[in-house]
Amino acid sequence: MGMTMTEKIVARAAGRSSVTPGENVWVDVDLLMTHDVCGPGTIGVFKKEFGASAKVWDKEKIVLIPDHYIFTADERANRNVDILRDFAQEQEIKYFYDITDKSNFKANPDYKGVCHIALAQEGHTRPGEILFGTDSHTCNAGAFGQFATGIGNTDAAFIMGTGKLLIKVPATMRFVLDGEMPSYLTAKDLILQIIGDITVAGANYRTMEFAGEAIAKMTMEERMTLCNMVIEAGGKNGVIAPDQTTFDYVQARTSKPFEAVYTDEDAQFYSVRHYDVSKIEPVVAKPHSPDNKDLAKNCRDVQIDRVYIGSCTGGKITDFINAAQILKGKQVKVPTYIVPATQKVYEDLFTQKHEGQTISEILLQAGCIEPAAPSCAACLGGPKDTFGRMNSAEVCVSTTNRNFPGRMGEKTAQIYLASPYTAAASALTGYVTDPRDFLS
Repeated sequence: MGMTMTEKIVARAAGRSSVTPGENVWVDVDLLMTHDVCGPGTIGVFKKEFGASAKVWDKEKIVLIPDHYIFTADERANRNVDILRDFAQEQEIKYFYDITDKSNFKANPDYKGVCHIALAQEGHTRPGEILFGTDSHTCNAGAFGQFATGIGNTDAAFIMGTGKLLIKVPATMRFVLDGEMPSYLTAKDLILQIIGDITVAGANYRTMEFAGEAIAKMTMEERMTLCNMVIEAGGKNGVIAPDQTTFDYVQARTSKPFEAVYTDEDAQFYSVRHYDVSKIEPVVAKPHSPDNKDLAKNCRDVQIDRVYIGSCTGGKITDFINAAQILKGKQVKVPTYIVPATQKVYEDLFTQKHEGQTISEILLQAGCIEPAAPSCAACLGGPKDTFGRMNSAEVCVSTTNRNFPGRMGEKTAQIYLASPYTAAASALTGYVTDPRDFLS
């Protein structure tokens, strides 16, 4: 009996020749990531269970990334970063991407930005490996053909001390996306369509594996968008088979060896769904759930107060290039927030060009708010002085991943999740807008 990609990765990490869904197995962990929200709690549990003077299992396999509640005057939020900094020094953690003063954040070469995109850009996401992170969107890294998933502080503390974790092998749901991607469609539309079809509980503790000719043609950044949001369907992890696109991206960022694995032809799946992407239209998720699916064109009567382009899901350079395609030479009608995911994306805004202009020039000339310091910013609400945090009763079109009440600030605010194309088109009209209105 053949195995799926996820089953093969887990079996290898467990030292087994094979595993089957539902089995509980101990796996050796290749990388643990934690950030300023969950890091202090993880460190606290680690010291309580392993001892105040205990050493981590491997100081080169832990990545500490402040990114969520940073660039704020909030003392408790800043204390969280201090705890990470002290721990990194005490344990001699190799990969601690420290922040600096917001007014001069570009001066710190260590600062990276949002953990999930920083992990990829710094070469920490490698095919065939096991990555755990204290953040639900750790599944983002499944785009590289690895097993990546979010865990709680207690599990993370156990990994910190032992390098191992007991997990249940998930069954795999396969999503085959074939056909030619229309010019107005992005990976965000595809994943919103899928989540809308299967619901936010449709993949509970299962792998969502993406395959098909549409996937093969995607950039790594678009593949990350797909895998990033499997958690919104309850998925344990998302995964895409590595190919030359994957290898080129990874090998440009790390020299560490890796071994890719692939799903067997006779592997058993929990379910298989087929999509013809050429027939999918621009999608939004209406408040207050990622599965509250509708077509953008059906929501054109919804007046909005702002647009937000950012986050690990929608703050990559390709997302801003997509937005610039629509905004070039036009003017936004509502405040439009630009939040690059990482320092690298921030720099790319000022160097990468579309039709002879840099992306930042296009966005600023269109009336967007000046790009923020890279961070999670309003995607997770945060302290009152967080950049872009939503006020009561505001309506926003956002490229982020969640639209639960209070997710981006006040509980009465309403969030429409959408692609960068749809977000940019909506910024131009002040209403939820189908990007086909502005793309030929």
